[in-house]
Amino acid sequence: MSLISDISIDHPDLALAPTIREYPDARIEVVSHSTTDPETGRFFFVVSGVDETFDRALEQDHTVAWWTLVDESGSNRIYQLRHTERTKLISTKTIELNGILLECVSNSRGWDVRLHLPDRNALADLCAYCEREGYAFELHRMFRQDEWTRGVAAELTDEQYDAIMAAYEEGYFEEPREISLEDLAARLDISPTAAGGRIRRGTEQLIRATLAREHQ
Repeated sequence: MSLISDISIDHPDLALAPTIREYPDARIEVVSHSTTDPETGRFFFVVSGVDETFDRALEQDHTVAWWTLVDESGSNRIYQLRHTERTKLISTKTIELNGILLECVSNSRGWDVRLHLPDRNALADLCAYCEREGYAFELHRMFRQDEWTRGVAAELTDEQYDAIMAAYEEGYFEEPREISLEDLAARLDISPTAAGGRIRRGTEQLIRATLAREHQ
């Protein structure tokens, strides 16, 4: 089982931080690091909502050692660049923890990042690393994922996951039911109202991420 975590990070020396702050309304997205050249450390970025003046920001950005414009179409531009040695990269620590950078998009000051991590211990190690390095770090949400998928995962909280799995294992979904909501709640050490709410909201998330998406 793995853990999906949505976080926001900020630091003056974070990749493209000066450029992001100069263009807070632009959308800068890191292209999956599977396409990064491991020998040169070059990264690809898709930038939306900018024009050629964006190039000047890259020239003045102390986190950029070299860059080139790969392609442009309207307000969308694709850049390839190499970072300076002083640049801070969350991807380096993520890889060290056997994690995967699933998504990385700029916000007005830094980056919103979605990570695929092995477990909570890896997330705790990442948090500790960010604290030591002086990152501004905010965890927005996390949810479990039983198997690797390139699609959209059901974003269950730990509480919803535990309630649904307990209900399944104890036969709550059987007909007739093999356990009452009250007994299931007692096993989870919560009230029947809370147990029913977690099962209901978790089931809604599962439907939204699977059946509902197939009909869109």
